[in-house]
Amino acid sequence: MSLRLEKPWLSGVQALRQVRGQMGVYQLAKDSGEVIYMSYAGGRSLGGLRGEITRGLSQHPQATQVRFEITTSYLSRYKELLMVHQADHGILPNHDPKVRLGRLSPAGGPSNGS
Repeated sequence: MSLRLEKPWLSGVQALRQVRGQMGVYQLAKDSGEVIYMSYAGGRSLGGLRGEITRGLSQHPQATQVRFEITTSYLSRYKELLMVHQADHGILPNHDPKVRLGRLSPAGGPSNGS
């Protein structure tokens, strides 16, 4: 498994058709592919990924793309994705400010060349 979330981008409608109440992580992005929000659906999330993605899209209307990964290790994976994003881009996307992060120095850059 890659450190980076390399699943294909989907429209919000496509993503919501594919998810149910699973636990996992997700990213929201603009048309350009710029990740603007990252979050997760845990055991206490109402509606799982479907509920969290729906909420995220309503709070970030500029988001036009979604990608997600189903995992029971959602919190560890969420932190890992945030640290990789910071290492690749030098900044963090919008996320839960209560989450404490370490430092990660992954080999190579993002696969899309940005």
